This record gives sequence, structure tokens and C-alpha cells, in this order.
Amino acid sequence: MKNVVWVIAVSALAGAAAFTATRTVAVRPSLSEAPPATIERGSYLVNTMGCHDCHTPWKMGEHGPEPDMTRALSGHPEQVGPLPAAAHSNGLWVWSGAGTNTAFSGPWGVSYTANLTPDQNTGLGIWTEQMFIQAIRTGKHMGVSRPINPPMPWPAYRNASDDDLKAIYAYLRSLKPVANHVPDYHPPVDSTAKSSN
Repeated sequence: MKNVVWVIAVSALAGAAAFTATRTVAVRPSLSEAPPATIERGSYLVNTMGCHDCHTPWKMGEHGPEPDMTRALSGHPEQVGPLPAAAHSNGLWVWSGAGTNTAFSGPWGVSYTANLTPDQNTGLGIWTEQMFIQAIRTGKHMGVSRPINPPMPWPAYRNASDDDLKAIYAYLRSLKPVANHVPDYHPPVDSTAKSSN
């Protein structure tokens, strides 16, 4: 069952990457001390690894759903708020995603894409480079906390080199901070407790 979820999630991400492979976000002067070449490398990696596919809210465009680049990498919109867990079958449809492509419901619960901008209160502003690298390497929030939930493909991203992860971090630090409070992850509903009420 877990393999089916991962296969579906990875397939969906691969398909969504086709929408955003050519979309880029302009690099503004960095607030960090990273060299411009490192930030440019990070921009390239973020735009080719499909980060906008989930961390940038989607909108309906002329040719169908597309990332809303005015909210680039700001995560699940706080205006949408938390979502209830969706009903799933035990068949092939075992997870679902919100129309914004920023919230996902499945056997793991309800997960929301994080705000990757360097906002101090709602984004990665307080994250150190080491925390970012550890999060990707271990699949743990901030490198030490709760598990990073599907469909985030950290098991694939953890294979990136240290230099590439540092470049991604430098690029994310160069973005304009966006204050956007993303809801907390919600664990799965206990079906036995629900049926006893």
C-alpha cells in the first residue's frame, strides 16, 4: 500500500514538473553572503526539481492549472486554511490533493506544503543551512522534528550533493520574504475512535 502511494505521488510530481520546468523566478539581490553564482545554481535546481509544483499555490490558467508565480514558494495559502481529511478507498485512489496543489490527504493524514521564503515567522527565516540540509537528508522537519510527509520526495532529494543543497538554501534565502502562515500537519483520523462516537 505504501509503495502504491509513493508511486502515485512520484508520478503526479513528475507530471506536474512538465508544467513548471520552464517557469523561473527572477533572482533578486541576495540578503545572504552567498556568491551570485551559488544563488543562480540554487535557482536552477529549484526550477528543475519541481519545487514550484507543490510549494507555489496553483491557479487556473488559460491552458489549465498552473503555478501562481505571484505567490512563488510561499506554501499552502493561509486564506484557504486547514482542510478536512478526504475520504479514500482501499483501491487505487488512496490520496488526494487540493486544487491549489498545496495540501494533500492520505493514510499519513493531511499535509501542507511549507513556506520556503525566508520570512522569520512563517517561512525558513530562522532555519540555518545545516537545519535545511538535515531536513532533506533525514526527512525530519528542521532536521530533528516530525517526519516530512508525502508527497514531498525527500527520499530522492536527499541524494543531492552538499553543494547543491547549499545552493538551494542560498537561493531560498535570496527570495523576498512572504508572511504566510501554513496550517500544521494533521495526523490521520483514528477510525476506531470515530466509529465509537
